[in-house]
Amino acid sequence: MDHSEIEKMFTRGDGSFAFARWGRPLAPVVFGVDDATLSVIKGAIEAVCQVAGHETMDGDAELGSNFMWFFFRGWDELLEVPRLGDMVPDLEPLVERLKDVDANQYRVFRFDDSGAIKAVFVFLRMDQALSDVPAQTLALSQVVQSILLWSDVAFMDQSPLAVAGETVVLRPEIGALIRAAYDPVLPAASQDNTQSLRLAARVGTLQ
Repeated sequence: MDHSEIEKMFTRGDGSFAFARWGRPLAPVVFGVDDATLSVIKGAIEAVCQVAGHETMDGDAELGSNFMWFFFRGWDELLEVPRLGDMVPDLEPLVERLKDVDANQYRVFRFDDSGAIKAVFVFLRMDQALSDVPAQTLALSQVVQSILLWSDVAFMDQSPLAVAGETVVLRPEIGALIRAAYDPVLPAASQDNTQSLRLAARVGTLQ
């Protein structure tokens, strides 16, 4: 990937550039799935964190859990989750907007004072479309889209995943970009598109 391709991955639909990675280890918790699916999700988190060279932990000192997954059938169920409205600002109008567009997934990012990611909330309304997606594919896709603050249009034309035989894997160029993004020499967050040049220099040595 050259710097222009990388820049597009972090350039939002409104033209603004925004890059951020996690500034702390991931402390995941998952609601609404059975043990088998939970194991798949944890495996996906561990796999992507290994690619990034990032860590997971059992609990976050500030938030308890900072990577929260919710599986449900209807968006209104989120309004019944205790204290979720304290953690996700304007939860009620958000739920109404998601219902209006018949969305089946949404991710909410929170950031620390430096701009680094400090929490992600993954909301998955299990309609027929999502229910037909294999658990491994769904889990890996969500983790990849949560490990960095990608553009809101980054994966509209092409998934970050590929099929190798009967296994779903991370596309090599996306894996290289994630590894580059977690180089500790780089800032954890940037709104300067020259960040894409720094990333491109590192991706070139990782692919």
